[in-house]
Amino acid sequence: MPYTKEDGGRLNNFAVQPKMYVAEPPNKKQKRNYIVMGAISLLLVSGLVFVAFSIS
Repeated sequence: MPYTKEDGGRLNNFAVQPKMYVAEPPNKKQKRNYIVMGAISLLLVSGLVFVAFSIS
C-alpha cells in the first residue's frame, strides 16, 4: 500500500488506483436489449401513472 510519511511521523495512506481500460461500444444484440428494456420500462411507468390518476 503506498503511503507517505510527514515530518511529524504521521502516515498518509492512499488508495491503490485500479487499472484503466477502454470501454467497447455495444454490439447489435446489446443495443436491441437496451431498446426492449426501455420499452418495457416505459410501459411500466405509464401503467403506474395511469393507475395513480384513475385512483385519485
